[in-house]
Amino acid sequence: MKYRIRTATDTDVPAITEIYNQAIALGNATAHVTPVTESDRQAWLAEHAPDMHPVYVAEDENTITGYCSISAYRPGRAALRHTAEISYYVHEDFRGQSVGSALVEHAIRECPEIGIRTLFAILLDNNPGSVALLEKFDFQQWGHMPDVADFDGTEVGHLYYGLRLSV
Repeated sequence: MKYRIRTATDTDVPAITEIYNQAIALGNATAHVTPVTESDRQAWLAEHAPDMHPVYVAEDENTITGYCSISAYRPGRAALRHTAEISYYVHEDFRGQSVGSALVEHAIRECPEIGIRTLFAILLDNNPGSVALLEKFDFQQWGHMPDVADFDGTEVGHLYYGLRLSV
């Protein structure tokens, strides 16, 4: 299936919020444990300048099927200006339909145009789907922080996956 991918706008915030809250409910897709509000996501989107750290949405017939963000790594530290974190989330009705792949592929293709040379993802180590998706695009495991996240007594680690981009 082919998705239209575009830069997110304020009108996408309700869909982005819904998708992120679905990820929170999964328990292995983010370290947030309580739902976020549209106001929270509006402030988050405002931190993502489209020309430097965009948020992309995937659409299928005017339905937002997922989104991907490119976030600054340690903002304000100039030596790290060419490094960014990628995050991606897919609506529960569209998982397993290549939405995540389309978003990650798009982001990788666009990053050199916005000056990103190194892209990394931080994921929970109990999320094999994200590991497989990242490895599909040649990301490699660069680090592991064991048992740093606590979900009501269940501890899981953080994996760091990285990709050095061609510029």
